[in-house]
Amino acid sequence: MSSNPNQNFDEHRWIINIRRTLEEELENHTEIPVCIFNVPKPLMSSDPDSYTPQEVAIGPYHYWRPELYEMERYKLAAAKRAQRQFQGDHKFQYVVNQLKELELQIRDCYHKFLNFSNETLAWMMAIDASFLLEFLQIYAMKEGKISESTSSSRSMSHLVDYAGTKAAHNAILRDMVMLENQIPLFVLRKMLEVQYSSLESADDMLQAMLMGFCEEISPFKMMKDMATVNVSECSHLLDYLYDGIVPKDEQQAEITEIEDQERAMQAKERYYGDPTYVKKFFHKLWKLLSKLNKGPIRLIKVSVLSKPVRVLFKLPWTMISKIPRFSVLAQPLQYLIFPQDNEGKKSDDVSSHSSNNMNKPPLVEEIAIPSVTDLYKSKVRFSATVGNISTVSFDPKTATLYLPTMSLDINSEVIMRNLVAYEASNASGPLVFTRYTELMNGIIDTEEDVRLLRGKGIILNRLKSDTEVANLWNGMNKSIRLTKVPHLDKVIEDVNKYYDSQWKVKFGKYLKIYVFGSWQFLTLIATILLLVLMIWQAFCSVYNCRKLNLLGSDSD
Repeated sequence: MSSNPNQNFDEHRWIINIRRTLEEELENHTEIPVCIFNVPKPLMSSDPDSYTPQEVAIGPYHYWRPELYEMERYKLAAAKRAQRQFQGDHKFQYVVNQLKELELQIRDCYHKFLNFSNETLAWMMAIDASFLLEFLQIYAMKEGKISESTSSSRSMSHLVDYAGTKAAHNAILRDMVMLENQIPLFVLRKMLEVQYSSLESADDMLQAMLMGFCEEISPFKMMKDMATVNVSECSHLLDYLYDGIVPKDEQQAEITEIEDQERAMQAKERYYGDPTYVKKFFHKLWKLLSKLNKGPIRLIKVSVLSKPVRVLFKLPWTMISKIPRFSVLAQPLQYLIFPQDNEGKKSDDVSSHSSNNMNKPPLVEEIAIPSVTDLYKSKVRFSATVGNISTVSFDPKTATLYLPTMSLDINSEVIMRNLVAYEASNASGPLVFTRYTELMNGIIDTEEDVRLLRGKGIILNRLKSDTEVANLWNGMNKSIRLTKVPHLDKVIEDVNKYYDSQWKVKFGKYLKIYVFGSWQFLTLIATILLLVLMIWQAFCSVYNCRKLNLLGSDSD
């Protein structure tokens, strides 16, 4: 028996909640999909502060953290002001009772089991909803959606206490868009329904609040897109923002999973060529030489294939091929020196190569696309668009890459990280927003890239420097699962195709692969020259080379 009375109490309450969940049936209750998740561990470990609220807890995940208790008195003050705006003679207990009837729907929204009683959960939701709605009214009033003379906006002066300074205001903004700090939108709708005459009026007011809020915090300037988002179809505040940034047709696109290693090999082959090209080259070269039986070619073949020479080279070749850096060239050169020994090993090599690829761990590499600076040097133009991710496109005829305008400030990194976390947790569709961040990560490497995009109006920098913007994009996490997004992948493919077609790029890539960037190639050339000299020396030790006129001049 446990000696901890608190543990016994928690276990008893857990059993009561489980029994009621299994036995109680609500009329017309339909199962609600999970929409409020815990942040995936790989993302949380990379930057915990971007996913953990620092000022205020909204919802049950962080409710009992002592460092957030200071905001509770402001929440209670907001609840008192909300009670004055209720229709009729309703008290706050009336709203709590309404939310108690929605207990199972509320619990269904959370991925984590909520070890709270029905009463505790209802009060928590009612108080947090009052605070959140009052805060959202700031943005509806800024946009003229709410008149300052209305009773609902007179309480704005009370917000100065906890959102008066810019730093505190930004901290609360960041907390409210965090994935683990959400409450269902139908809770907000229920609260507004008590304040207004109908659900339609409540939805209109909630729409105005959310539009003003998202216009303030969204990195994209896309108010025309937000107007098409239906509040009743959104799960929570972060989901509403996500639907405005990622249109429904993109979310419902066909998902195509690909392996990390396949993507890595595709990128590697595009930039560095086939890793077995040296081996294939010598194999084809030897076949060609095998057909030539005249003149010096026949002389070299006889020398190389003669048994004494092969025996002479066999032992030192075995030792040389084990040298770490030289071992890369060992197998290709066998086609030149010991071609007979390799014919029987082809099938084994193929099966062994396939087996090794199957056993290798997957690789995750940055998206294969040139940087803004490289594209600019290749005459690619950049043009800003007003809208969401659907406006990303590339016109091959004018070589213009269209990207939506982004306003980046101190809140942007937290907002984008939590959008990525929500998209990764909500496995119902492709990772469209994550793919967009990978695209921006790929084309932005340095502050010069940011400066070029800023000059075209694609990036509105509210941070201290272009270096901070570059670090923001380069620090964004890659996807925790890999998918293909047809729309964005088509843009990436078209950009790469245009870039690779430029003659300067082709020539530079040739030099990079086969000359400057390939120590194997340079080592190979030196090795061939060395072997030719060794073969010639061996030949001269058998034949009298002094009597041969190799230069074609008249003999004395």
